[in-house]
Amino acid sequence: MKLMTASPLFHLFLCCATQTLGVQIQSVPDINGEGVIHTELTKIVSLVCQSDGGSEAEAEEELVWLRNDAAVSLKEGNKNGRSTVCVTPIIHEDNGANFTCHLRKNATASASVTLNVTYPPQLTGSENVTVEEEAVLVLRCDIWANPPVSSLTWTLNGSKVDLLAGAFTVTNDGFTSQLSAERVEKSLHEGTYQCSADSPIYGGHRKLFHVTVTAKTMKLMMPIIAGLVVVVLTALLAVASRWKKIATCCK
Repeated sequence: MKLMTASPLFHLFLCCATQTLGVQIQSVPDINGEGVIHTELTKIVSLVCQSDGGSEAEAEEELVWLRNDAAVSLKEGNKNGRSTVCVTPIIHEDNGANFTCHLRKNATASASVTLNVTYPPQLTGSENVTVEEEAVLVLRCDIWANPPVSSLTWTLNGSKVDLLAGAFTVTNDGFTSQLSAERVEKSLHEGTYQCSADSPIYGGHRKLFHVTVTAKTMKLMMPIIAGLVVVVLTALLAVASRWKKIATCCK
């Protein structure tokens, strides 16, 4: 997230506001009745804080911005009476961020807004997966979204995955859905898998996995061969050494 200060001149349109005694915050997008601003990833949120003191001196009092209790750095000329902060571009970490503006001399004269950043699950494209027979198959889908996905389905070759027949396990921690099988069999596990998630706001999202099961290779052969070579070489060296001693004794 990048915080930018900007001229108030671009706020030449109507916007909602949240207000307490002494300070009010205006925003684009609008602030709802609960002090929440709804926005999306990569968008821009513009916040304007203004002192509403009765006298001219009170109206020019210095303002302070906080983001989750951390002070926002403001340029000179963007502090007194009216102060503007731009959050751009909106990123995942901005979801739930609280922005508070208050008078420097009186922190109780403050107003706050909270960002609600919505985004869909990152499910697109396809992936080719190759796995050996009797190995472990693991497929993962990124389902992190706001609001959370309303449904999630795994299919194999167009049909819902049969967890019992394929000895599959499905886990879901709210961020990633994982489909796994401990001992892969070509007849049971090869094919095209699809992870499907539905968002209450953004609709359906899909990702494909093209799984190819190959024959099991003799992975232990190379270590065994290497071990045999070492043993043979050691034996040959021992024989050669012994032969030298025998030859020396016979002289």
